[in-house]
Amino acid sequence: MKILITGFDPFGGEKTNPAIESVKRIDENIEGAEIYKLEIPTVFHKAADKIEEKIKEIKPDVILSVGQAGGRYDLTVERVAINQDDARIPDNEENQPIDVTIREDGKNAYFATIPIKAMVEEIKKENIPASVSNSAGTFVCNHVMYQDLYLAEKYGNIKAGFIHVPFLPEQVLDKKDTASMSLDDIVKGLNAAVRAIVKYADKEDLEITGGATH
Repeated sequence: MKILITGFDPFGGEKTNPAIESVKRIDENIEGAEIYKLEIPTVFHKAADKIEEKIKEIKPDVILSVGQAGGRYDLTVERVAINQDDARIPDNEENQPIDVTIREDGKNAYFATIPIKAMVEEIKKENIPASVSNSAGTFVCNHVMYQDLYLAEKYGNIKAGFIHVPFLPEQVLDKKDTASMSLDDIVKGLNAAVRAIVKYADKEDLEITGGATH
């Protein structure tokens, strides 16, 4: 099995991004799966173009993208991506689409095709907080998750999904009462998430609650 894992470069004035820093440190082989790593720009459409190039090159079985969700305290496995860009801030090339459709020929939304609940449970086994998230936002993270799932359908037989990770401790020195997580724990959690993807490659996801009241 080949798993392509992507992580964003720094954005929004931050000097680092826990997404790419953790992706760089993920194990090279997990449960027999070959791990391919890719840094992507925090830029609408350019990120997807880079992912598509890599899909053509390595023909992965799974695409897992990782992004920063500053303010969240746990690793959050995303359930759904919507066909809409609505950027609160500009991306790294000053693009700021507002109420723009990502793919005119795409579905209104795509649901993750990786075992999101099994991933959450595997992460928790490492004593790292994790949960299912029902919104990936409307910035470049949602954009990339949507594009991953669109491309997975386009190229066939590829599973795809997205995980958000918290700030690193050094990113919250000037952000009072803002959650963070050590890089070591983020990496440990991502390795666990990938283990679940491999273990459940031919199984149905766990049928346990992962919902929210709001």
